[in-house]
Amino acid sequence: MDVLSQLAHGFEIALTPLNLGLALAGAFLGTLIGALPGIGPVNGVAILIPIAYALKLPPESALILLAGVYYGAEYGGRISSILLNVPGDAGAVITTLDGYPMAQKGKAGEALALSALASFIGGTLAVIGLTLFAPLLAEWAIRFGPAEYFALMVFAFTTLSSLAGRNPAKALAASVFGLMLATVGLDPGSGLPRFTFGQLKLYDGVDFLIVAIGLFAISEVLVLMEKSHLGEAARMRVETTLVPLKTFLASLWSILRGAVIGFFIGVLPGAGASIASAVAYTTEKRLVDREGSFGQGDPRGVAAPEAANNAAAGGAMVPMLTLGVPGSGTTAVLLGALMMFNVTPGPLIFKERPEVVWGLIASMYIGNLMLLVLNLPLVGLFARILTIPRWFLIPAIAGLSFVGVYAVNNSAFDLLFMTGIGVWGYLMRKFGFPLAPMILGLVLGRLMEVNLRRALAISGGDWEILFASPIAQVLWVLALVSLLFPWLVGRFARAR
Repeated sequence: MDVLSQLAHGFEIALTPLNLGLALAGAFLGTLIGALPGIGPVNGVAILIPIAYALKLPPESALILLAGVYYGAEYGGRISSILLNVPGDAGAVITTLDGYPMAQKGKAGEALALSALASFIGGTLAVIGLTLFAPLLAEWAIRFGPAEYFALMVFAFTTLSSLAGRNPAKALAASVFGLMLATVGLDPGSGLPRFTFGQLKLYDGVDFLIVAIGLFAISEVLVLMEKSHLGEAARMRVETTLVPLKTFLASLWSILRGAVIGFFIGVLPGAGASIASAVAYTTEKRLVDREGSFGQGDPRGVAAPEAANNAAAGGAMVPMLTLGVPGSGTTAVLLGALMMFNVTPGPLIFKERPEVVWGLIASMYIGNLMLLVLNLPLVGLFARILTIPRWFLIPAIAGLSFVGVYAVNNSAFDLLFMTGIGVWGYLMRKFGFPLAPMILGLVLGRLMEVNLRRALAISGGDWEILFASPIAQVLWVLALVSLLFPWLVGRFARAR
């Protein structure tokens, strides 16, 4: 009952005219920011912090505005992913796998509406989890050390076999190339440059967004140009802007499973929405993809990652509020904003500043509903982008990609690097290599290396630390099962 009374107090704060307006403004701006390639929730929140401070907002109001931008951007990332095959941010990469094929089939409106519903359900379930289990989950998450994180990364990596399609060797080659890109930059142990070829811009490593936009957006532009030259390109049609009840019910369990997976991965500091959406997608592919329809425009392949990345955004709030440990890059920026407003996150924040915590939690319930109401009526408008003639759409995608990448670091080198990656992605598509394993190899490679080094440094080089804890042992078993599952299913099917 204490939780319910505190939540009721939070709704009193969140339902004031000022905070309602800020939640709406944050949700709307976040949706626009998420739809623009290269900006993403991290930069969106960072841009608005000085504005919130200049307006001299109370801490709870400022946090409501910034949090609205955060989960609004998670919503918005799906728009360009589905319509243009251009991921708005890291968490939206997996949505392109089935979202864009749905758009090509004339189901762009259906995909957008389904992703909005999945995002709403995933985000709402995450806020319920934040309300009920935040202190307990924070205590569980703090038990994850470097060895447990390394085992989690290995488990996530074994799920890449689900993205292999009919040629596992090509998927393995793509993921190895992603791992190679992850090694570029300063060595995390010695600080020596690796594979930088004397380019100072590469000392910080390869930027994920540059690779993602190059692989998906620029390669898509090249494919569209090739089809237009050959006379094969046709303007995409838009048949429907609603989700059939049958499709929604068929995707409901995928949404619920994706929300649970996303929330728990979001609670882990540093894991993030990109890993949550990848694990949710590959889990669904193994559980329900009996017809081999994932990657061909299966609605469940849109629903699961969309529910997961929005649930991960809610889960990332748990360690930030209860431990003062950011659960993602965006919550790290939010943590800095709280410090700016003289609010110290940690175990005592629920007692010392309940208006901040419970006002934020209540606003997230309201904000998710606002995003659903904002996005569903606009599905038809968004979908009409596909009816734009190719002679305008192709340069528009290219221009959007170049502006988005340049806006991150104001670097011409980034534009050249993105173009090179785009040509490489085009060649990969021509020769049948999947793009998603390369992206996930880049993301997971950095986390694997850092946590492996930390674990070995703690143990003095003893490899047994990687298998010492019960949590790590469970994750290693799950990784083994995930690796052998396709083989076992194939053996069973042949036996039958």
